[in-house]
Amino acid sequence: MSANKIYFYIVAALSLTTLSCRKDFLEREPLSNITPENYLVEESQLGAYAIAHYNILPSHAIPPASNFGTFGNDAHTDNMAFMSYTERYIPGLWRVPASGGDWSFTDIYECNYFLQTVLPRFNQGKISGGQNMIKHYIGEMYFLRAYAYFTKLQSLGDFPILHNTLPDNKEVLTEASKRSPRNEVARFILSDLDSAYLFLQAAAPDGARNRLSKICAQIMKSRVALFEGTWLKYFKGTAFVPQGPGWPGASKDYNKDYKFPSGSIDGEIDFFLTEAMNSAKAVADAVPLVSNTMTAQSQTTYDDFATASMTNPYAAMFGSVDLKNFNEVLLWRRYDKGLNIAHNVVLYAGGGNYATGFTRGMVDGFLMKNGLPIYDPASGYHGDDQIADVRKERDGRLWLFLKEPGQRNMLIPSVNPIPFPVEPAPRILDVSFETNYSTGYTIRKGINYDAAQVQVYYGGWTGSIIFRAAEAYLNYMEAVVEKTGALDAAAMTYWQQIRARAGVDPDYAKTIAATDLSKEALNDWGVYSGGNMVSPLLYNIRRERRSELMAEGFRYMDLRRWRAMDQMITTPYHIEGFKIWGPMQNWYAAGSLTYDIGDRSTMSSPTLSEYYRPYEKTATSLVYGGYKWHIAHYLSPIAAQHFLITSGDNNPASSPIYQNPNWPTNANEGPL
Repeated sequence: MSANKIYFYIVAALSLTTLSCRKDFLEREPLSNITPENYLVEESQLGAYAIAHYNILPSHAIPPASNFGTFGNDAHTDNMAFMSYTERYIPGLWRVPASGGDWSFTDIYECNYFLQTVLPRFNQGKISGGQNMIKHYIGEMYFLRAYAYFTKLQSLGDFPILHNTLPDNKEVLTEASKRSPRNEVARFILSDLDSAYLFLQAAAPDGARNRLSKICAQIMKSRVALFEGTWLKYFKGTAFVPQGPGWPGASKDYNKDYKFPSGSIDGEIDFFLTEAMNSAKAVADAVPLVSNTMTAQSQTTYDDFATASMTNPYAAMFGSVDLKNFNEVLLWRRYDKGLNIAHNVVLYAGGGNYATGFTRGMVDGFLMKNGLPIYDPASGYHGDDQIADVRKERDGRLWLFLKEPGQRNMLIPSVNPIPFPVEPAPRILDVSFETNYSTGYTIRKGINYDAAQVQVYYGGWTGSIIFRAAEAYLNYMEAVVEKTGALDAAAMTYWQQIRARAGVDPDYAKTIAATDLSKEALNDWGVYSGGNMVSPLLYNIRRERRSELMAEGFRYMDLRRWRAMDQMITTPYHIEGFKIWGPMQNWYAAGSLTYDIGDRSTMSSPTLSEYYRPYEKTATSLVYGGYKWHIAHYLSPIAAQHFLITSGDNNPASSPIYQNPNWPTNANEGPL
């Protein structure tokens, strides 16, 4: 690690020491005297370095991060649609990049630098300060390395496993570029999380759960193990798993004789699903769910604005400033208006969610509160001619978080006006990301009714959830069914608790019996794995996950590990929003909804569908005719640059790196 790079990270870490240090700032050495040799030698320095690397974890978007924010991170899936489409669903348009891409090691390098520097000093007793806090900061860095590796596992699969930093030597770096099979990467991540668990304190040392704790390692372990167990299960027999037919790893001598640690891929599947069950159960049994009073402040009139508050704990959990009193929240990020550490999530929640709306498929997939799907004759579904009808007697999560025109977005006024104090008719004709409603259906999750939160662009300071316990309930339910084919007593209890909290009849058996997968397939890619429909039991567990974790950034990860997009290789899928060609068209000025006039069209044609198709207003759209898929798209391509610089002769075939299945090694070429 160069001196300049060390200096940069020291500066970054010291800028955050007020969050974790006990030593008075005035007692510190001048910054000019800090060198790699006398840095990371005392407790506060370890804590500062660790907290500086929490940016690896998700957050409400802050510049220059993605504008979507937490509650738009399911964009470009069957759950949510952005104002514009992505190359992901246009085979041939997504191409191998010339350089860059996901093959990078920056975060891993920085975690390795800490661990290789601190662990020997810790073992030799050469780090000053409280031993419990020193151990905790080591645990944080094990966790953060695991998290960084999990992002690589999701996007690239097989990946080099590096325990230490490496010298700037081409031969050494080339040798280190050898990719380990993906299940070995997953096992390495689980090992790091086990180490994190051993070092971390049982409760976050800040007393507010803004720093990691043991339970965070457990829930993360359940996520990683479930991801890999289901990936191996659904991609078994393909080039996307080690030793599958056509697996590109077999083309390299260092991998051609690879043997699974458990003896077979089935053994690996069982190993990971068991790990997912055990770690998820530890969390679910320890942490109760926040209550849901089934009240929505947006429909309440307050005479005294000063006392208005978000009194429904479940709704408030996603939009409050201070999340420490919500026990379901295991880790969250605090923002600070005074320090100008802020975001736009509340601003977006008071409008069209930065042009990221629910799809019709997402909305139609929610159950009625009696536990029946909307197509069941006994469901009592009120139809979708009006958004108000869509919400009636539905799953409480849809009722709470699907916005309806006329609802209030502000309860506590501020000096300056806010964009939409009362929810307008969906602004589907707006051309600005800030005000556009991409599908007509938009989300209220994450709102705060204090207008001061939206007075300034990037001026909101509500907390951002990183981990919450409901995921563990869902992880256990899914893992046990994937492993055994049936629910056990714990899974039954967890499912009933989640449904009861959502205001849905806890009798999941009634839902399963009423499920018609052929109808659900119109709404939900999760009906499929590898192009085949899954069982009604497993599908309804996937539905529960979809409903509970909506807009929290899980969907694309889930769709990939389920191998849930094969059917779009042959059958395109149309992204649709609300029912525009019905009574709701009267919300818009006469003549404003134009169609079938080429690029001047503002609306998709009623001859295509009664429902708004945001990407099919003109026949020149690259997704006119629907989303399509290519098998290669389950993993990202590795950029051509990385093959060339590790080959020695500019021949990609001589590089120790191999490309992901069905992707070429040449830049600017689409999948094979």
